[in-house]
Amino acid sequence: MRDSTIARNYAETLLELARRAGDLAGWGTMIGGVADAMEQNRTMRLFLESPRVSADDKSALLGKALGTSVPRNFLRYLQSLVSNRRQMLIPIIAAEYLTLVDEVEGRLHARVTVAREASDAERAAIAKQLSTMFAKDVVPHITVDPAIMGGIVVNVGDTVLDGSVRKRLATLRRKMLATT
Repeated sequence: MRDSTIARNYAETLLELARRAGDLAGWGTMIGGVADAMEQNRTMRLFLESPRVSADDKSALLGKALGTSVPRNFLRYLQSLVSNRRQMLIPIIAAEYLTLVDEVEGRLHARVTVAREASDAERAAIAKQLSTMFAKDVVPHITVDPAIMGGIVVNVGDTVLDGSVRKRLATLRRKMLATT
């Protein structure tokens, strides 16, 4: 199986544990923190991926490091990843988990490109309009690209909504050249 498929299965298990605990966001923060630590701390990453260190030693260290700061079931989940030699998938599992939480909570993420920096009111209006359009809570991630000249370009999954001035000018040009 591919790593993303395996990670998705582990993320679904984590989601179920988080549901039982009644804390989807908190468990997302915890798995995200572990994933960030793995990506930023080279020593930790090398320790976890080393075949010279036994799974029992890795699990024991996780128990000492996280002990009382995380729920017991979360720690046992991490230890099961280690015992199944899937600990290097934690960053992928964290991303998959956040995607699953977004699906459960009916939330979409949109990449929004604008020609100039948007004010807070404009950001709120964009979020509200997109939420109405997609009938879900939409979280816009806004970037600025002066090349679009004006208007807005929205990417949600495979859907692209291009309302940029650049696109309108290209369409007008194409129509004008077609008629001559």
